[in-house]
Amino acid sequence: MSAPAPRGKGTLVRLGSREVRAHGLPSHVWRDLFHHSMTAPWSLFFASFAAVFLTINTFYATLYWLGDAPIANARPGFEDLFYFSIETLATVGYGDMHPQTSYGHLVATLEIFTGMSVLAVMTGLVFARFSKPRARVLFASHPVVGPYEGRRALMLRMANARHNMVAEANARLWMTRVETTAEGQTMRRFHDLKLERAQNPVFALSWTIFHIIDETSPLHGQDAAALAQSQASFVVTLSGLDETSGQTMYARHGYEHHALRWNHIYLDILGADEDGVAIIDYGRFHDTRAHPAHGHQPPT
Repeated sequence: MSAPAPRGKGTLVRLGSREVRAHGLPSHVWRDLFHHSMTAPWSLFFASFAAVFLTINTFYATLYWLGDAPIANARPGFEDLFYFSIETLATVGYGDMHPQTSYGHLVATLEIFTGMSVLAVMTGLVFARFSKPRARVLFASHPVVGPYEGRRALMLRMANARHNMVAEANARLWMTRVETTAEGQTMRRFHDLKLERAQNPVFALSWTIFHIIDETSPLHGQDAAALAQSQASFVVTLSGLDETSGQTMYARHGYEHHALRWNHIYLDILGADEDGVAIIDYGRFHDTRAHPAHGHQPPT
């Protein structure tokens, strides 16, 4: 099946570690303004609000300027009217300048209403951005395929960087790869990799999840070359109740097939000091080593 011919530059979309250039989708920024406001960087968010703020004040200052001396104590020209518009929009009202005609009162009334509406929207967006639950979960740089309890398993280590309690944590591991149907159509399919223990009652420090590679596993009989040919990738998702905020937190991380380390195991990061206090060494969190029984070659 041939790929569609590109039309223009399109839109670059990032899906985890993958990049996709989308074509043919109409842009509806104004119809999805809340989403763009929530996902924009803080610098762009405040810069956009500043641009809206200046535009509104310029518009109302122009309306005042079109009137016949609508503002008392305002000097001739545009500058004082612009600063009066800022005071009115922000509902500050210093008092040295004030409307003195019916026209001035009418424009000021409209601007006060606009200012209250804009302030309410801005306050809501800032609160929504700050209150959005964000997980601080460390994911190991490399998943490993190695021995576990006498069997081969795909292993992935995670850690809670906040050291608080995440209750009823649930993990899921997916593999996606390009497959060809019986009709010859090429598509990317998702395979749910069953975990030996997908729930953790209290996720506070580290957690390693295991997918046993047996006859029922989509990874059965696969090696590095086969995963590369099918353009395989892996996605792990984690959810749970953050007891600090009382909100459900989510975390997600993706790996390309070349990130897997075959016949490796993770270095141990848990221990205890001379007083019996538990120690966790995050300096070794991403470290792996080849298992002596298997060496460095990928399995056949």
